[in-house]
Amino acid sequence: MRHRYKYLLSTLVVLSSTFLNANNLLTPISSLIDSEVDTFILGKSFFTIPWVEAPSATTARDGLGPLFSANTCINCHPKNGKGSVYNSKGNISRSLVTRLSINQKTDKKIGFTPEPTYGSQLSINAIPGVPYEGKPSRSYIDKTVILNGGKKVILQQPIYGVTDLRYGELSKDVIISQRVAPALVGLGLLEQISDEQLLANEDIDDKNRDGISGKANRVYSSETFKIEIGRYTWKASVPTVKHQVAGAMSNDMGLTSPLFPDETCSKSQKECLASPKARDKFDVPMKRLDAVTFYLKNLKAPQYKQYKKGLKIFKQIACASCHIPNFTLDNGKDIHPFSDLLLHDMGKGLADGRVEFKATGAEFRTPPLWGISVYKKILKNRVNFLHDGRAKTVEEAILWHSGEAEQSKNSFIHLLPKQQKVLIDFLERL
Repeated sequence: MRHRYKYLLSTLVVLSSTFLNANNLLTPISSLIDSEVDTFILGKSFFTIPWVEAPSATTARDGLGPLFSANTCINCHPKNGKGSVYNSKGNISRSLVTRLSINQKTDKKIGFTPEPTYGSQLSINAIPGVPYEGKPSRSYIDKTVILNGGKKVILQQPIYGVTDLRYGELSKDVIISQRVAPALVGLGLLEQISDEQLLANEDIDDKNRDGISGKANRVYSSETFKIEIGRYTWKASVPTVKHQVAGAMSNDMGLTSPLFPDETCSKSQKECLASPKARDKFDVPMKRLDAVTFYLKNLKAPQYKQYKKGLKIFKQIACASCHIPNFTLDNGKDIHPFSDLLLHDMGKGLADGRVEFKATGAEFRTPPLWGISVYKKILKNRVNFLHDGRAKTVEEAILWHSGEAEQSKNSFIHLLPKQQKVLIDFLERL
């Protein structure tokens, strides 16, 4: 049976390299040995099969909640791609999460201070007998940008909100930020980029006077109990894939693990605190957490295809200063994430006011661009970009850039229409 599974996985690798399709982000790397195939399959099962409330006869997957937003990881990361703002029925999707924190206050271990009643993330679902926390809302203010050649582009500034609160009002000092679940592309490869390589691109004081001042986020690790370099999340507030997996399981599904051992109930949520407990100490023991981590770290990254004209314009208008095209890993492998994984001030228009460790309210990690070519194939007309999914096209995403990227955005606006198209085509092939 094991060899049969390995044959099937090898077949998927061949098919994905031949055809660019919506299943591209589901494919494992081709070098897994038999024992690793077993771990990959185990991790995939815990990632894709729904969890249930405790106690349950399904002891391997019980412990959901008491508060949660989704009952499986794949709900927020369809086919391992990025999430969407709206679902197919036009309602706000489960993959758009509402983050809550208190203005300008920072906890040393989690990087921010959670809202006292609702915690760090609004839970839109709950197990029977426990009230869910509330529902997200969203409205827009339109803004028009005119490109060289006269084309008008309508940008939509989202206004975040929360409705149907079940545990009272939010703190008057709360910061509300909406985040779309990112695509799970090349996570293991990003972890292999050395700290030295990342820090070599820091220029906090802009000593080279190019207007770009990238900095690494320094974050607390629940694995090593030390300060590490952040690589994941929209504000680079997580250092490793395992830490990210455990954090998402806690925030999105209410699953405890050795890295996040506590339920997400606050002191004022009595029904949550009194809810039935799982039989085991952790809903996700370390072996299962390791398996999911292994699965995500060993997914095949999209193959980079040269598109020289587009790359030339990309570099010409300084996009490559932050979206660094490639890194060479210690094993000699070249990867093409198109990111420096550093924090940059993106200006007032994108600022959400949320502080996470060293990341200010206007700073975000440069999002890797690899995988863009697959997003539309998965989400179709619901494809979106940027941390809150406000941009419906790559062009809109570029036009939202400001702060350190103001000059690059203006350069894009003034490109000839033909050059703009060449650049967009290049990005949509990544």
